[in-house]
Amino acid sequence: MSAEIVTEAAAGQKDRRRWIALAVIVAAQFMVVLDIAIVNVALPSIKTDLHFSQESLQWVITAYAIFFGGVLLLGGRLADLLGRRRLFIAGLLLFTISSLLDGLAWSEGSLIAFRSLQGLGAALLSPAALSILTTTFREGRERNLALGIWGAASGSGGAAGVLLGGALTSGLNWSWIFFINVPVGAVVIGLSPWLLRESRADLRHRHFDFAGAASITGGLMLLVYAMTRASQHGWVTTETIGLLAASAALIAAFFLIELRSQAPLLPLRIFRLRTLSGSNLSGLLMGAAIFSQFFLLRLFALFPKEPARPHERFSRKMALLTV
Repeated sequence: MSAEIVTEAAAGQKDRRRWIALAVIVAAQFMVVLDIAIVNVALPSIKTDLHFSQESLQWVITAYAIFFGGVLLLGGRLADLLGRRRLFIAGLLLFTISSLLDGLAWSEGSLIAFRSLQGLGAALLSPAALSILTTTFREGRERNLALGIWGAASGSGGAAGVLLGGALTSGLNWSWIFFINVPVGAVVIGLSPWLLRESRADLRHRHFDFAGAASITGGLMLLVYAMTRASQHGWVTTETIGLLAASAALIAAFFLIELRSQAPLLPLRIFRLRTLSGSNLSGLLMGAAIFSQFFLLRLFALFPKEPARPHERFSRKMALLTV
């Protein structure tokens, strides 16, 4: 009888530990999504303090997004081969340190560089966190519930970013939208070795496909840079055409690399599934519309100038939240 009680107590403790582990990885994912929305709110203050031009200001958002999206597939591969907990902690450490550096940035170049590092950290920790979730919870009701919590946290991160960004920018200054990540990241890093177990994928190969990751990231960066230059210098200049051609060549090289790779980051055969292709196209269009809308509304429609009174500034951030 006593052995059964001990066994039940141990099982209950293990179950509680799994849900606490879920809270830890969800907190990390929440920060990743939060940092996309929270920066939009502070853009006018950043522009004034660091003397950004109107054209280069978009790189505060774009640098993070390009490194996050470009390295995300490679981050998942690294987590499978090197260890999910290890990569989760490494990515979160890079994300936390770069958040501190973002708040201490002294020029537009330094902020863009540190935002790139922050996006790289997010690309390492996010797929590792999702892999930890799926290996921690059994397939079925438990995993579905955990994935629902994960999705809710990701979705609410955007709304929370608008509110929190308004409060921090109004009450303190724009640096605190980055400093807020530091204590949260430190706590999650401290708890991770105790709560999260290490795991690796059982793969027959150890191919990282760095060439694929480098080509798609470089191609996207050149594409965005070319479009930025085109808005200033025109679409038919030699520099713009050259940058667009180089971008197209790198993106085409990515697809050729994936076709010939023994272990591609993106197996192109998956796009034969019409439902998968359609859902990805819908997600791409929706994401492009939402995040560009956040950026443009913040600069031109709702906030042509920063109000002098803090409560007015916060109320306008609330207005953006309804959008």
